[in-house]
Amino acid sequence: MAQRRESSGDEVSLFPFLSILACLIGALVLIIVVLVVAQAGKAEGRTPDEIRMAQDFQRMKKELEERKKLDVILKEKLAELEKLQKQIDETQQRYIKLRKLLDSSKEVQEQNKEISQKLQKELDDLLTEIDGLKIQQTETKKEIAALMAEIKKRQVSPDKKIPPVVVQPSGSGMTDETKVYFVECSSGGLKVLGAWGEDYRLGATPSIVVADVSYNHFLTEVAKNKNSLILFLIRDDGQGAYNTGAGRAENDYNIRTGKLPIPGRGVLDLALFDKYRGKIPPPPATSSAPATPAPKK
Repeated sequence: MAQRRESSGDEVSLFPFLSILACLIGALVLIIVVLVVAQAGKAEGRTPDEIRMAQDFQRMKKELEERKKLDVILKEKLAELEKLQKQIDETQQRYIKLRKLLDSSKEVQEQNKEISQKLQKELDDLLTEIDGLKIQQTETKKEIAALMAEIKKRQVSPDKKIPPVVVQPSGSGMTDETKVYFVECSSGGLKVLGAWGEDYRLGATPSIVVADVSYNHFLTEVAKNKNSLILFLIRDDGQGAYNTGAGRAENDYNIRTGKLPIPGRGVLDLALFDKYRGKIPPPPATSSAPATPAPKK
């Protein structure tokens, strides 16, 4: 039977140290577990309430963006609607005006028709006059070229003054009540001499003489006085212009006319006719061409 070994002296016990070490290790393990669990909770995100609030915020933000887009679309639609309303109002106003025009009396309709015909006739006269002016322009250019060639041929100095041509009364058919008006006739056309204070030149083609507003105004005013006389002063090359101008005055306006040949190219001196010369008002600035009188039978 074994016997207990006798102690050789005092012995050291390690049990208390190991117990404390085990308790410390357990506490550390517990702390680590708690920290891991807490960290895991943070890694997963927010709490359910926070997640719900975040989702609500995102939804509201999306709704606000959609509302902004809708606001832009709404403003565009409102502008388009305003534009359409304006067009509707303008269309209604035009409709009302046209309706009033259609519902106007017969007299107003006839008046509008007369104005339209008058404007159309004025347009036709202007077109005719333009055509005549183009023809007259071509003829004038030819005449200018011929005159320049003649001047060069004769070597006439430009500074040389041509003596004036004194026009004298013939002594027949002239009374104190006679009112005389002068029209110069040349190949370049007709020139009304001072009938309303200044000279007026026009082409001598039939289309121009018929349609010219100022010349027809001149003939209309002269025809009002039975004692009037238009004296046509005919240059060497003005017979054709005289036939056109005088024919218009005699045949369409029943005006008494006379003619007087003028030799040379000098300036006309009409001082001897001062007491006989008549005056008429100037043609209106925006006058319409008078209606062509019916030719005499």
